[in-house]
Amino acid sequence: MPKFTKSDFEIQNLGSPRYHSPLHELRQDANANFVTDERHRILFDHSIEKIIMELGGEKDPITIERSGPREKIFFDPAKTTCAIVSCGGLCPGLNDVIRGLVMTLSYSYGVKTIYGIPYGFEGFIDRYGHSIRKLTPDFVSNIHTDGGSVLGTSRGPQSNKEIVDKIVELGIDILFVIGGDGTLRGASGIVSEISNRGLKISVVGIPKTIDNDLEYMDKCFGFETAFAEAVRAVRCAHSEAKGHANGVGLVKLMGRDSGFIAAFAAIADNSVNYVLIPESPFQLDGEKGLLKCLEARLTGRGHAVIVVAEGAGQHLMVSDPSAKDASGNAKFGDIGPFLKKQIEMHFKSLGKEINLKYIDPSYVIRSVPASPQDAIYCLRLAQHAVHAAMAGKTNMVVGRWHGHHVNLPISVVTVRRRKVSLQGDLWLSVLEATGQPAEFGS
Repeated sequence: MPKFTKSDFEIQNLGSPRYHSPLHELRQDANANFVTDERHRILFDHSIEKIIMELGGEKDPITIERSGPREKIFFDPAKTTCAIVSCGGLCPGLNDVIRGLVMTLSYSYGVKTIYGIPYGFEGFIDRYGHSIRKLTPDFVSNIHTDGGSVLGTSRGPQSNKEIVDKIVELGIDILFVIGGDGTLRGASGIVSEISNRGLKISVVGIPKTIDNDLEYMDKCFGFETAFAEAVRAVRCAHSEAKGHANGVGLVKLMGRDSGFIAAFAAIADNSVNYVLIPESPFQLDGEKGLLKCLEARLTGRGHAVIVVAEGAGQHLMVSDPSAKDASGNAKFGDIGPFLKKQIEMHFKSLGKEINLKYIDPSYVIRSVPASPQDAIYCLRLAQHAVHAAMAGKTNMVVGRWHGHHVNLPISVVTVRRRKVSLQGDLWLSVLEATGQPAEFGS
């Protein structure tokens, strides 16, 4: 874990709040549940050992600012213009977040002008030819019943100067950015350009990563829906495997750098025999390799189910380490077809017939509407993002930590990617559920 200090969790503010929140009237004061920056805080590390150590040394523990409505706000709602942009890949819940932002801005704060920026950051750049539209409660009222993003999305960076030029041209006071770590770093770059110009514009992030790999938050929206849908694919693979002699069901799931979806799907269904994730390098060959283990499984039980995360096994494939995708990430080889071919070739060399069914449900999973539980989380994130932005907070992202909604600096959540700990409880649960060895060595 990086060495953090109290100052690392300070949220940047545009200035002192000047206006009474309209929630006074809407909630009739007594039910407003206003929070303050100083009094309402959550422990960063709530383990008893850490608390005892810090309090015993007469040192204040590191705390995180709670999110929620403030009694006084920075922006005058009647004169405030907002914009919403979604970036990166599709993810269940995008439309729920967009809808939640528009409804909260409109009905809780009375904001009249909300722009929807099409197709990610490139929607700010005129030469792409995208049309920026105004978002209203009527327009977004039913978008949560559909998957995808009503605004569209895109990958890749754009010029911060051109983005801020458009923000200024449109008179935008608040920009809501929905995306993962790359998108949030882009948002932070926009904040830097805004600060260099001496402008008072708030930029607030809502964390979107289907892989659940943003640090220092309990979960990201879309993850629960994703692994629930992944379980459907795993169950289909199990049925196919059991329906044939020496049947093998191979399912590739999302997870470039973190294997959370693969791990959760495996223990949710409990019919998976092998889980392969990026955090745990594996070997195919050798007495303790995956192929030998698969041989033994088919001999003893007659079928097997394998779940592999997309970022697993990259060391086994020949690839160009300098190749990058549109987001600037290393371009990965496709582990699913590679693994399918290696398994089939291995058993063919043994003269043993197998029946392998390969399933890749990734784009189906990304495009479905959010589950009810995820939909609730999306709405609450949107509400808290609006509360933070109207209070003049910027360069931050809303999230949930230890069960509480909090405001986190973008620099904290993007310090590294969250990964499955091979010494942690989750991976132990996977090993117990599958019965697979802790590692597939040569």
